[in-house]
Amino acid sequence: QVQLVESGGGLVQAGGSLRLSCIASGRTFSPYVMGWFRQPPGKEREFVAAITRGTGNTFYANSVKGRFTISSDNAKNTLYLQMNSLNSDETAVYYCASSRADTYYGVYSELAYTYWGQGTQVTVSS
Repeated sequence: QVQLVESGGGLVQAGGSLRLSCIASGRTFSPYVMGWFRQPPGKEREFVAAITRGTGNTFYANSVKGRFTISSDNAKNTLYLQMNSLNSDETAVYYCASSRADTYYGVYSELAYTYWGQGTQVTVSS
């Protein structure tokens, strides 16, 4: 079984930055892709960014391109999300997610991901 634990959330002013981390543990951990999703208050969860483990290809929601950077340290089984120029609309619970070794679904879909963290709260004050 894979466990994902996020950290790094908190309160930040609009225009500020935060860096989220997600540490994965499990006897066998070799996902095809890892990603970040977020769920604003009263809204559905949405895709933020993803990175394929083998090739390091990255994918971003249009709303975060140029401001957010996803990266990973495979040796440490750790996923990161650097978030810059945050705005109040980005207040949300941010979730780390991981697929199995392969997936039938595109990386933008929640269906591609089997394992989820408990989430970390990011609050952006205006």
